[in-house]
Amino acid sequence: MPSNSGPLAGLKVVDLSHVMAGPVCGMMLADMGAEVVKVEKLPGGDDTRRSVPPSVAGESAAFMMMNRNKRGIALNLKSPQGRDALLRLLDRSDVLIENYRKGALDRMGFGFDALHARNRGLIYCSISGFGRTGPYADRGGFDLIAQGMSGVMSVTGETPGRAPVKVGPPITDISAGIIAAMGILAALNHRHVSGRGQMVDTSLFEAGITYMYWHAAISFATGTAPGPLGSGHPLMAPYQAFRTQDDPITVGAANEGNWKRLLAVLHADDLATDPRFADNAGRMAHLPELAARLETLFGQKPAAAWLAELDAAGVPAGPVLTVQQVAQDAQAKARDMIVETDHAVAGRTRALGLPVKFSATPGSVRHPAPVYGEHTGEVLNELGFSDAEIAAMIAAGAAHQAGPKDRREAAE
Repeated sequence: MPSNSGPLAGLKVVDLSHVMAGPVCGMMLADMGAEVVKVEKLPGGDDTRRSVPPSVAGESAAFMMMNRNKRGIALNLKSPQGRDALLRLLDRSDVLIENYRKGALDRMGFGFDALHARNRGLIYCSISGFGRTGPYADRGGFDLIAQGMSGVMSVTGETPGRAPVKVGPPITDISAGIIAAMGILAALNHRHVSGRGQMVDTSLFEAGITYMYWHAAISFATGTAPGPLGSGHPLMAPYQAFRTQDDPITVGAANEGNWKRLLAVLHADDLATDPRFADNAGRMAHLPELAARLETLFGQKPAAAWLAELDAAGVPAGPVLTVQQVAQDAQAKARDMIVETDHAVAGRTRALGLPVKFSATPGSVRHPAPVYGEHTGEVLNELGFSDAEIAAMIAAGAAHQAGPKDRREAAE
């Protein structure tokens, strides 16, 4: 396995999480160089392994996307041997990531207090639906529920009064993982000063609420909750998608300079002299009329023609791309946002890259997601278990080991 590089090289992380929010956190740390060991339950492993279709050579595409750059082991934490192995691993680790229901790990002996007593420097990151305190702490959480309860769904969709719409990507899962990684890095800085670890606690619910900054500003100032505006912005206009002669485009001409440049591109003298659109407040007050007029104008040419003219004039604009089109986009490729790995079973697969770049210590996608139990023997050996002890654990059902399979064998 390639040696780790990146600003977090040397950091030892145990990823005891499953599905998405926790694995996102572990993946971000791993991409930045941390040594991440993903501990999967036995039997079955991470539930995302069964999030199929799609699969590639029998391996879940969803699991592979979220768990690259990690070594994987499988332990039965209900067995004494499995628990002992995890404790040994945690004793030598810097960070634990978990997203179990409240109290589940405490009952198994892996709660914060118990682990902190053994390893005073351990940073214990807990990601849940609603956080570990408060009246909802015992509830499970999913992205759909968090989007609804955080206010996100109240402002998503075309117009008020229509059926509620969630944001397509699971934004609270992904953002909770990113926020958790941020919290871990802050806790690492505190540990550098104090020598002590601490609990880092965040949730899907809180991640969803953080998307509401503009809408909360409006609500707190006016006492009125904003509703959905389609692709529009609650504070500025024009800032939305428009249909053209063929494909839709997005246009961000909200400030006065871009507004005037847009009018020049459109040759829209009537809009330039219309008092309703003289400033941003007027444009927001008359947004339906403005949007209708602009869409009429944009409907006169195809998207490519408009994008070329807008770009030449310095007006922020872009196409509305599918995921497949993004994967072929020159900028996405130039920024290494589309990467490839060689999976032991699935072969050459594509993944999304690390979204932050470092000039001195670049992160990277070094290796693919593990096959279930791929590194169990390797990691247990590092913890001091002999080959005979590992074999006994596997025979007793306390651990699972599956060596990597080459592509030829998988194909057969």
